[in-house]
Order: sequence, then C-alpha cells, then structure tokens
Amino acid sequence: MKNKYFHIHGPVFWPSVILILAFIIVTLVVGDPMEEVFSSIQTFITDTTGWFFVISVNLFIVFCFYLGFSKYGSIRLGGKDAEPDFTTSSWFAMLFSAGMGIGLLFWGVAEPVFHYAAPVDSEAYTVAGAQEAMTLSFLHWGFHAWAIYAVVALSLAFFAFNKKMPLTIRSVFHPLLGERIYGWMGDVIDILAVLATAFGLATSLGLGVSQVAAGLAYIFPVFEHTTTFEVVLLAIITLAATISVMLGIDKGVKVLSEWNIRLAALLLIFVIILGPTLFFLSSLIENTGNYMNDIVALSFWTEAYGDTGWQGGWTIFYWAWWISWSPFVGMFIARVSRGRTIREFIFGVLLVPTLLTFVWLTAMGGSAIFFDMQADDGNALAGAITDDVSTALFVFLEEFPLSMIGSIVGIILVASFFVTSSDSGSLVIDSITAGGKLDGPVTQRIFWATAEGAIAAVLLIGGGLAALQTAAITTGLPFLIILLVMCYSLQKGLVQEYAKEKLMEKDVDQKKYEDRLFEVISKKIDKKDKS
Repeated sequence: MKNKYFHIHGPVFWPSVILILAFIIVTLVVGDPMEEVFSSIQTFITDTTGWFFVISVNLFIVFCFYLGFSKYGSIRLGGKDAEPDFTTSSWFAMLFSAGMGIGLLFWGVAEPVFHYAAPVDSEAYTVAGAQEAMTLSFLHWGFHAWAIYAVVALSLAFFAFNKKMPLTIRSVFHPLLGERIYGWMGDVIDILAVLATAFGLATSLGLGVSQVAAGLAYIFPVFEHTTTFEVVLLAIITLAATISVMLGIDKGVKVLSEWNIRLAALLLIFVIILGPTLFFLSSLIENTGNYMNDIVALSFWTEAYGDTGWQGGWTIFYWAWWISWSPFVGMFIARVSRGRTIREFIFGVLLVPTLLTFVWLTAMGGSAIFFDMQADDGNALAGAITDDVSTALFVFLEEFPLSMIGSIVGIILVASFFVTSSDSGSLVIDSITAGGKLDGPVTQRIFWATAEGAIAAVLLIGGGLAALQTAAITTGLPFLIILLVMCYSLQKGLVQEYAKEKLMEKDVDQKKYEDRLFEVISKKIDKKDKS
C-alpha cells in the first residue's frame, strides 16, 4: 500500500500489527493473572534453552574477532571509494545512545549493588562480593552485548551498502535463499525482526519510565510512584519521541544522541570528581583485570551443577534482551556506518562502547559499593537500592553535594535517552515494514512511535518488571536462531565480495601494466623515428 500517509509492505506490516494488537488485547483482558503467566513463561524458556543462549552468544564474539582480524577486514562498507557519513565522535555518540543508554541509567548503580548484596559465589557485603559484583556487571554489559549488535549491524550494512539491497533483515539471507527472500520466507524473517524490536524496545522504555517516575516521586513527594503515574509519563515522553521521529535522523536522532552523551558525560564527571576519585581510578583497572581473567569461565557458565535460577533472571535475560534489541540497534548502527571498513567497524563497535560502559559501571555502581562499605549504618545504602532498583540512581546521588541538581539531571537524562531509543526504534521498524524504504511517510513513523509506547504501557500494567523481562526473552529466542544463520550468510557474502575486489584490483593492475607498456613502446618508436 502506497500513498502520502503510508508506504507499507503489507505481508510484513499487517501480520506484525495484528500480532502486537492481539498481545495487547489479551494482556488487558486477562488482567492481573498475566503476571503469573509471564513469570512461568520466563522460567520455562530460561530453564530449557539457557545453554543455547550461552553457547550462541559466545560464538558471536568469536565470529566478530575473526572478521576483524581476517582479510575481510579491509572491505569498506559502501565500496572502496565510500566515505563516512558522520564524524567519528558523532558515530560513537549514536552507537552508545542507541545501544546502551537507557539501560545503563537504570542498572548502572542497581546491578553492581544488587550482586554485592546477593553474590553468587561470595559472601554478601564483603570485598570478594564487591569484586564479583563488578565482574558480573561487566560480563552482562561488555563484549557479549556489543558482539550481538555488531553481527546484525555489519550484516545489514554490508548487504545494503555493498550489495545495494533493501535495508531489511531479509536482505542478509540472499546468499542462502536467493530471490526467495522476496517471498513468504523473507516476510517471516522481517515479521520476527519487527516483533523482537518492538518488545525488546518496550522492555527498555518500561524500565526508563519506571525510573523517571521513581525519581520524580523520590525528589518531589507530591508525586506518587504508581503504575498509573508511569503510564501518564510514558504518554508524555512518547509524544516527545514522536516529535523527534518526525524530524528524522539528522535533525532529531543525531542531535539528541549528541546531547545525551554531553549530559551523560557531565553526570559522569560530577560523580568521578565529587565521589571517591582515587577509588574509581584504581577499581576501574582492577575491575577490568578481573573481568578479563574470568571472562572465559563466566561466559560458559550454565549453572549445570546447581540451578539456583540466578542465571535465568540475570545472564540469560540480558542475552535475550540484547538479541531482541539487535534488529533495532543493528539497523540503526548500519544506517550511520557507511564508509567504515569492516575492521574499523568491528573494533569501533566492540571496544569503544564497551570501555565507556566499564567506566560508567565503575563510577556509578562501584562508587555506590564503596560508599556502602565505608558507612557505619549496616549497609543501609545497599539495602535502600535493592529494595527498589528504580530509585537506585537517586538514592546513590544523595551521597553527593548538590544531590538535588544531580537527581534532576539524572531524570532529564533518562527521559532524553528514552526519546532517543523510541525514535530510533520507530525509524527502524518503519523501515522494515516498508520493505526497506529508509524514509517512510511521517504518519507511518508516528504510528510506530505510538505503538511502542502502547506496548510498554501494557507490559507495565500486565506485570511490571517480570512482564518486561518475559517479553525480551520470548522474542529473543526465535531471533537467536536467525542471528546464527545470519553469521553464515554474511560469511558467504564477504567471500564473494573479497573475490570480486581482488579481481577488480587485478584488472586495474593489468590495465596499468598495459598502459605503461604502451607508453614505453611509444617512446621507443618516437625515438627511433627521430633518429
């Protein structure tokens, strides 16, 4: 269907809309019992497929480093003469904002403190518990997450910019399916991508609005942190995201992403300078070392010798969350990465955001642990944070001077990252449901921005955090299989591209040799004629 209001690919758009609407209606009709249903689904999936998530995510890391160091690393996205569309600083800002921003603001303080208060292998509230807490947090937010994003983003960018195919998930499977990607097989792939993106994004938006509501209620007692308050805030912030979507990438997403990074950097500097600065510097080094030392064992840990349910609620949830986010983040990263070589892309996406994440987790979560260890009030800070993780950032900022200003900046930052995530996701889903069209009608983008807000609202009403986690895990599982096949398809595409480039170089070298030979012969003939 094509008109001035909508430009959609019906076989993807309508099934996606119908499935999303069915989910919303069922959740609202069933009501409170849905919370138990969500919890049961999450437990079943994590218990039966946790091992599959673990091995698959490790394969993504291996695949990324293989590509980065291989001969294919010299291939440039967009062709040999392509130049980057954005400066390196703008590129990194958009990577970080889309990939991690809103999640890190929610869990940056809460997760390390939570593990410190309830570690897996150590005693709670001890030095060993603190070290384990930071290592586990680094595991969940480090290379594994960005490897998932890198696989999807690189695949999309390569087939869109080098093979001149539509920027949709189905295009990645052309080496395997050929022209069948334009039939029902491709439609199914894109529908799964839409659902994974919609529900993965809704998870982040739900966490973000919960944090904004908690922050406002914490700072201004006139507000009461209720589900109704969260839904009202969700509507307001979704409206702001809709306006950003209407402006597009250059005027909306790019500008907001850069301001997000500036504001996040301001908050980070505030915490580092006014907090335990020497501890931050020392612990960043130690945390990174502990992570690198334990990464192999932790990456392959499956709770085989004693299932406590911890891994399903944390690690498997994170792997599924990143996977469900990967179509959205991957397509967004692909759109802003034209002109980068594969080697530059892989190490840019893997290393820089990961290091920034480690700095953030150490400054926020590590400092919170430090304050709790130094206090004489019986771990009151850790207790307050674990009692309500949505208030973690604001409870932490109470330890600083000018805490009111810091908390207000935190609320603005969460809301801003919320808008960035929502409008980026809307652009991506819009592109998939329009058959790869990059700039669909404004009406269409508004529709998807509103739909994302509605999904997040329903998940909050239908079960809160448990519902958000279940949505991510349920949509992440089928898309994990697609990602594994995607790696194989990308490898085949790169082999073909590398062979083509080498053949072109050989032809160019042959042409240069022939031109040079002709020039030498011509000079000899001219010299002979003159003599």
